[in-house]
Amino acid sequence: MLMLLALLPAARALRAPASARAHPTLRRASSVDLSFEAAAAPASTTVYAGLKDAVAQQAPAGVDAALWAALVDSVKPGDDGAAASTAYARDGALRRVVAAVLPDHCSRHNSPLRPHALASLVGANAGTEDAAVVCRLADGAAAAPAAAAVARAFPLYDAKKGKDDGAPRTVRVAFEDAGGAPVADERTLRAAAVAADAVRLAQRIVDAPPNEMTTTRLVAEARDVAARLRAAGVAVDEEVLAGAALRDAGYGGIYNVGKCAVEPPALVVLSAKFPANAGGPSAALVGKGVVFDTGGLSLKISGGMVGMKSDCGGAAAVLGGFEAACALGGGAYEEIHCLLCVAENAIGPDAMRCDDIVTFFSGLTCEINNTDAEGRLCLADGVARASTPGGLGSRDVDVLIDMATLTGAQMVSTGQRHAAVFSDDEALEARAVAAGKRSGDLCHPLPFAPEIYRAEFKSKVADMKNSVKDRMNAQASCAANFIYENVHADFQGSWLHVDLAGPSTAAERGTGFGVALALALLDVDGFEA
Repeated sequence: MLMLLALLPAARALRAPASARAHPTLRRASSVDLSFEAAAAPASTTVYAGLKDAVAQQAPAGVDAALWAALVDSVKPGDDGAAASTAYARDGALRRVVAAVLPDHCSRHNSPLRPHALASLVGANAGTEDAAVVCRLADGAAAAPAAAAVARAFPLYDAKKGKDDGAPRTVRVAFEDAGGAPVADERTLRAAAVAADAVRLAQRIVDAPPNEMTTTRLVAEARDVAARLRAAGVAVDEEVLAGAALRDAGYGGIYNVGKCAVEPPALVVLSAKFPANAGGPSAALVGKGVVFDTGGLSLKISGGMVGMKSDCGGAAAVLGGFEAACALGGGAYEEIHCLLCVAENAIGPDAMRCDDIVTFFSGLTCEINNTDAEGRLCLADGVARASTPGGLGSRDVDVLIDMATLTGAQMVSTGQRHAAVFSDDEALEARAVAAGKRSGDLCHPLPFAPEIYRAEFKSKVADMKNSVKDRMNAQASCAANFIYENVHADFQGSWLHVDLAGPSTAAERGTGFGVALALALLDVDGFEA
């Protein structure tokens, strides 16, 4: 049995320095333990999930074959999938078995995994006691991406009274290929467990409330990741710049966004090296980690502030993706870096103002005309650092990927289930689309045309403004271009921006979106092309 890895300057004289404040304690994680096994043991509820023919091909042990065939045949999956269940007696106990049938149709912009239907059906039918899930896959190689989808059905964070009482229940997950044979090799099951851990970590970071998931706590989460990896034998260096140190080092974007909050802004850099991959490329993952976004002095109105704890979804995704990629050997990469741009966009006497001019790590200056366009200010510093020759590790970065809940315009453009991607490299853009279909974290490209969109940020007194002049002119592309302007002029690698504002949450919960996409982009074990 393979169990999941372990989860996975002061603005006021009266404000205690960050080092003196205790890290907020997160409430108990969910009472569900996931394990990934060669074959699922009998449980009070067993869910068989897959396409209709795959689910029907073999009746579960102890279930009459004709009854099972009739049950599966009765399911009409439609566009979202559907399920039917029956009870049966086995080993002196009454048990429940569920036929969870995925949608028949899969268009060219969907994933063959049908990840949204898989997560939804498993979550709705796994019950409240110990359970088993058997994913009957068209391709056994898709086990790890399927595990990422299943993991979404069991988020970790829960503050409801009584959730900490008693021992956690266990959900055991197994996989079968198109022929009904178990997917039992250790490498695949380990990749599944690691990916699921990482998705649930990202979910927990997004789901935790901002009074618990402060900037200080998010920095601590990153340090915990580094500690876990080192304990597992991975060479990881860590660097943290916070508060005045961040300002003094030239990270004006991150610093000015977060300078008035109770907890200081920070840049976290984790760097892992894989000697076994010597001579391979180097990758950097940069994430927007705004733990709460009031909009700043350009204050969000009405209910627009509710749910803004999720504005750290990009940082959550790259942190989870980094830990999983490193735990799985780094793919072919000699070095992988994770940069978290951490801040709280608060209001107060020290808050960044409209008309302020901010200087980024890139040296570019920015006239602020909207304090609620703060994520791009944070990412500007992160990508500038990652793309600067000699800025990370022993070699320059070859692949630079940033992830952020950046714009509402992304949801207008590509919706709630597809992230929008932008790249200066057509081959990397195509890789991202393919990686999305393979991993289940779907994405779709939007225009990359700096020469068209640059004028939207024109300023009379600085190199740029931070918000567009014309809100009807491809806002998502403009925001991506703003970040790209801060990529170092001598950067020789390829850059990809992932705007995951829509798919990072669903039904008021974090989805862990971006973790599996990062793993597929890095071609690590279980997610290879």
